[in-house]
Amino acid sequence: MNRNIADVRRDYEGGLLEEAAMPDDPFTLFDQWLEAALESDGQDANAMTLATADSQGRPHARVVLLKGVNAQGLTFYTNYHSHKGSELANVPFAAATFWWPGLSRQVRVEGAVEQVAPEESDAYFQSRPRGSQLGAWIATQSVVIPDRKWIEERQVRFEHAYDGQTIPRPIHWGGYRIKPDMIEFWQGQPSRLHDRIRFERQDDGPWSRFRLAP
Repeated sequence: MNRNIADVRRDYEGGLLEEAAMPDDPFTLFDQWLEAALESDGQDANAMTLATADSQGRPHARVVLLKGVNAQGLTFYTNYHSHKGSELANVPFAAATFWWPGLSRQVRVEGAVEQVAPEESDAYFQSRPRGSQLGAWIATQSVVIPDRKWIEERQVRFEHAYDGQTIPRPIHWGGYRIKPDMIEFWQGQPSRLHDRIRFERQDDGPWSRFRLAP
């Protein structure tokens, strides 16, 4: 790298987070921020960095797409046999981070994770493009493969197998829901004096709200 990475910086600007204007439910604020991010940062605004941990406590992170949000939590879909699926089976907790640079905003989410109902996974799977449906069958996620040709051969095989047919959802593919017990909203401000508002709750109790130091 020719540039000095230590010199790469920018100042942040954004509206102040005023507690008096805050909703009591963090999902209401999240919906507002996500809608603004979709306008500002485009279709990748629903991308989130998902962190899980293995049985030794070693964390692993990757970017996945948020595909649903409501009062129950945040939903994403993946292969249940993937590394993250195996980790969630053993340690059913996760953290997710959204970063929206166009708005100088970040949201962090932490909580327990559960699989969504099969019917919910079925409905979402059937809404996907046909190529993505086939991809769920073709990809044995995170398994070591010999070369790219291996994927191409499986693609031909499954395209032939389901030619002219409705593609069913693989039993090893479906949704997870993060049930947050913590949601933190970060708004970048000048001179690194950022706004941070955290919501916390225990079980399904009421949310408490705090302002944190930058």
